Amino acid sequence: MRILLKWLWLITLVLLNSCMTLTSSSLTVLSAGHTLHHNGVFSKDGQWIVFDGRNDDTKIGENSTIGIVNVKTGEEKIIYKTSNQTIYGPGVGAVSFSPVDNRVIFIHGLSDANAGKPYAMSRRTGVGIDINSPYSPFYYDARDIHFPYTPGSLRGGTHSHCWSGDGKFISFTYNDELIEPNLRMVGIMLPFSPGVKVDSAKGNNDGIMYSSIVTTVLSNPKPGSDEINKAFDECWIGQNGYTRQSGAHMPYAIAFQGNVLNKEGKQITEVFIVDIDPEKILMDFAAVGKAGEGPRVPKGIHQRRLTYSEKGLSDTRHWLRSSPDGKFIYALAKGQNEYSQLVEIEGNTGNLRFLTNNNFSIDYSFNLNKEGNKIAYVAQNSVYLFDLIKGVSTKLTSSENGKIIGAPSFSPRDHLLVFNQYSKDRNGNDFLQIRKIGLPE
Repeated sequence: MRILLKWLWLITLVLLNSCMTLTSSSLTVLSAGHTLHHNGVFSKDGQWIVFDGRNDDTKIGENSTIGIVNVKTGEEKIIYKTSNQTIYGPGVGAVSFSPVDNRVIFIHGLSDANAGKPYAMSRRTGVGIDINSPYSPFYYDARDIHFPYTPGSLRGGTHSHCWSGDGKFISFTYNDELIEPNLRMVGIMLPFSPGVKVDSAKGNNDGIMYSSIVTTVLSNPKPGSDEINKAFDECWIGQNGYTRQSGAHMPYAIAFQGNVLNKEGKQITEVFIVDIDPEKILMDFAAVGKAGEGPRVPKGIHQRRLTYSEKGLSDTRHWLRSSPDGKFIYALAKGQNEYSQLVEIEGNTGNLRFLTNNNFSIDYSFNLNKEGNKIAYVAQNSVYLFDLIKGVSTKLTSSENGKIIGAPSFSPRDHLLVFNQYSKDRNGNDFLQIRKIGLPE
């Protein structure tokens, strides 16, 4: 009888946890868009949240503002605004804080954007702002579209920038403007004290960091091979991008999604890893490419396939996440019921294990907390918290209010979760606001 009562108590506890809702409050209230990026939304001290002014995720080219809001007071500040903004660009968005400095990086369309050459995936770059010096932008990556190309520069568009845990490096996805613009690759920016200086020709700009492509992508990969036609939506492995492979210590590595063709010629998405050796990248000046060819991967940098699954990852747009110790990579994949679920992938073996078995799909990307024991995600217009220790998902918010979108984010300092939700203003118009939830300790 005692054992039966104990099991009944445990079952009751699980059911209560899975249905528990917490009270959220609106951090922003102005009748304007407040779009959160999928990573790096908090300042290093957890006091500020950075956002862009979009009210629609697809409208980076039409957005002109980058702002911050104070977590405790709700004070909003605009820290950057584009000049001569039109529906064609330049446009700004997808902004992330450095984990170690009061700097942010965001997508910025080219200043000469017009109806003939509007904002596009191959016509953008990474621009920064120190929040203590608002309206004083600087370029992270150099752009050089005139041959001979400057080593450390690119000539396309960098996107969805992501800092390594120690703030030294930045990863990004990339589309070249001059050669096969539709091929998406993953690249990184390295510290480079002289900066990358390019000719002051139209379409060029200097950059404070050294940029390089680190993934090999082909237009027509061979079916059944490890060749890919797209590299995308990556993460740094471990707290500082740390991994071990074959007994060799490599301090930094990136996990990314790559599209392969299986033996039947069907495209599926698998997980790949590329180890990052800054010295090899900085030594290969020729990797910038010649006239008529795109930039290539520096010598000595090689990608390797991690997963060999039957169906691949989910087609729901999401970014990979890593456990703090680098042992596991988290992603979305479709279970037997074809719903997108959380999966855990072993970094050494590629073994994939389903974590959730919901009777519904997870709708967007997700995030881990700093301890690496909880994951926040959005499904059925609600925010959920998955406990990696207990293996239980808890519903945190009601699904009856405005539409929730994007990836919830954990504070690096407090037991706090923030997310994006549409809310009507006093005139009945829907605006994307930032809401926060205090989490139990």
